[in-house]
Amino acid sequence: MGCLASTTRDAGGNGRRPGTVVEVAVFVPGLRIPKGVDLSQPLHNSLSRNLVERLSALRIRIVVMAAQEAPTVTKPSRKTATQHGGSSLADLLQALEDYLPVLLGLVKNGSQSKDKVQFVWVNQEDVAEETGMTNAWYEVLSVLHLMAMLCLSEANSLLLPKMSNDGHQLKASEEDKQTTIDIFLKAAGYLDCAIQHVLPQIPPETRKDLPLDLAEGVLRAFCMQALGQSVDIQLGIAIDSSKATLAVKRRLACEMVKCWHQVAFGALSDSGNPDYQIFLSELKIFKNLSPHHQAAAYYYHGLILDEGNTEESHGMAIAALQAAEEFLKESKRACEVFNAMPPTSRNPPLWGSARYHSEKIPKDASSKARINQDLYSNERLLKPSHLGGICRVLEPAPALPDFAVALKPDDYQLPPVDASWNEQNDHQ
Repeated sequence: MGCLASTTRDAGGNGRRPGTVVEVAVFVPGLRIPKGVDLSQPLHNSLSRNLVERLSALRIRIVVMAAQEAPTVTKPSRKTATQHGGSSLADLLQALEDYLPVLLGLVKNGSQSKDKVQFVWVNQEDVAEETGMTNAWYEVLSVLHLMAMLCLSEANSLLLPKMSNDGHQLKASEEDKQTTIDIFLKAAGYLDCAIQHVLPQIPPETRKDLPLDLAEGVLRAFCMQALGQSVDIQLGIAIDSSKATLAVKRRLACEMVKCWHQVAFGALSDSGNPDYQIFLSELKIFKNLSPHHQAAAYYYHGLILDEGNTEESHGMAIAALQAAEEFLKESKRACEVFNAMPPTSRNPPLWGSARYHSEKIPKDASSKARINQDLYSNERLLKPSHLGGICRVLEPAPALPDFAVALKPDDYQLPPVDASWNEQNDHQ
């Protein structure tokens, strides 16, 4: 899964620049980063000097750090360590967490400062895509979105295959996989909080002017992406475990299908936005994964049905396995079309659950069909195929079981207003 170094071309038009595309495991859009604004002029009459200076210092710190960090999101190999041993990405996330409690004082009940500052943010992939709003809730929403995107970037770094000193590709460790799931759920928690508790605070007429990245449907799509990739990791762990049953693998595969269906549904809900086609092209790599997830779900469903002892269950099993094979072919075709789009890219080597399913599905679908061809000659179930003489099932593929997604976003709550606002109240 992912893109390998692409050939950049002039995309033309007013869309975001294609830039240099590197191998990715997690789709992370271009970061929206804050631009410097003067807080002292609009706030000096309503807030104490100390509070204005603190707000300004915290925001300026984020402006500087975000400008430095943004290019590394699309070039994970450039991640740098700080003098304290952590990553610059983690430091930026901490800076945002430090800023949020102080910022929330602007939107607390009865605050007269909510609509006094025009907060400006810009998309790193298109400097012309700048949005300024005189609403502090817009700043809170933008901060939560950036926190979530930084988590997705960190997850991408952990999941990308590493190279050993002797040039061999190393798999992500079990510890990295578990850590990545926690990071995905953290990102989903930020986004869910934004959807449930911040967006409703912005008037509907103002919400129409939000950039596409902050539209409700897109936020929901990224929230479900985080959950879907968490489930994908769980499935990979189950595949590697001798203790995981087919029922467990089927459930996880079916959960993935549901997650990615909701990713597409969330994105489509904002199709009226003029920038929607740009977003859709960016998300297309993961839309291409939907047939692969359906292939995995039908594969495990077919193996379970094949454990039955009746001609009917065996016929349904072959129908499911053949559906899995067709979805796998569809996924490959979609990836080839995507890689041919500018900027053109090479087909990356498959790894993880994608590699496992690409190898197992055709093999097992063929072998199960041959076995059942020997067992049954019922023309109601089977018909001859021109592919190696293997019979194919006439009946349609059985419906997949409907499982609720077990994983949930972290229960992230907006922090309490910083204590410095108590001093402001005393000052007033």
